[in-house]
Amino acid sequence: MRRRIMTILIALFAITGAVLGFVLGGFTLNDTQKHTLLILGIICGASMLYCFVVGEITRNNSQMDKLWSILPIAYTWVVAVMSGFNFRSLIIAILVTLWGVRLTWNFARKGAYQLKFWAGEEDYRWQILRQNKYLSNKFAWAMFDLFFISIYQNALVLAICLPSVAVMSSDAAIGVWDFVATGLATAFLLLETVSDEQQMDFQTKKYELLNKGMKLEELPEPYNKGFNTVGLWARSAHPNYFSEQMFWFVIYFFVLGAGVASYGFFHWTLVGSMVLFLLFLGSSNFGESVSSSKYPEYKFYLDHISRYAPLWKYKEDKYQNE
Repeated sequence: MRRRIMTILIALFAITGAVLGFVLGGFTLNDTQKHTLLILGIICGASMLYCFVVGEITRNNSQMDKLWSILPIAYTWVVAVMSGFNFRSLIIAILVTLWGVRLTWNFARKGAYQLKFWAGEEDYRWQILRQNKYLSNKFAWAMFDLFFISIYQNALVLAICLPSVAVMSSDAAIGVWDFVATGLATAFLLLETVSDEQQMDFQTKKYELLNKGMKLEELPEPYNKGFNTVGLWARSAHPNYFSEQMFWFVIYFFVLGAGVASYGFFHWTLVGSMVLFLLFLGSSNFGESVSSSKYPEYKFYLDHISRYAPLWKYKEDKYQNE
């Protein structure tokens, strides 16, 4: 019940934020911003077309997954150049580059990238979704690929980068919001790095033991559970998701520092980070259902741990004795 209430609250927060940002934030753009958006739109449209065509031809639908961490780097540097290297746009581009390089490397070591750029390891979630009775038909999957994977996700990646467009023409002095945004974005980037490293170490060791012929239940603690319950994962079911969402949310704070928000907080570029919250709610639900079907204790773990923010520590013995 607690998890359901929290999910509803996050969804309401995201939907309300997106609507208020769009309605109250206005949509005033100067010529430079319009020209910049046109360039970004062309890149985004080309990526949509590429992801759909290549995904359908190769049956590898991780084309967008591979571009997820690369496109924001391109978008924010285009904005930085078009702004004449406005200080806020430049800082955003640097932060996003650090984010993107780290995430690209993390995905690359899982086998996502190859010299044949259309090949590489496909995300397991697409393989599972293809077996869904509503998506198993080739036409149904093609429509899902077109509208969700190729169009929606590309549009969202562009949307989360748009705060850099909002600040590109601002001449407001650097202030508190800018320092807060930089500090928090750096902190969440470090948190995501740590959580991904802990997950990689856990999964690498687990599969190393399994490849020696051991059964899951024969593995030593904590690997015999099948899922990670150490480090940040002892305090959150999705510390990496939490960090990812919060990184993009605090990037929006540069808009507040630039003084272009209405009513002190609202601007139409808030929509991107709010929709990202909704995407991760769906992704979390799907990932949790997969893990729950594979590992008997996983649902118990979910019932006794924070879903996103790393808070209280998961103590299996304590909860089982309640």
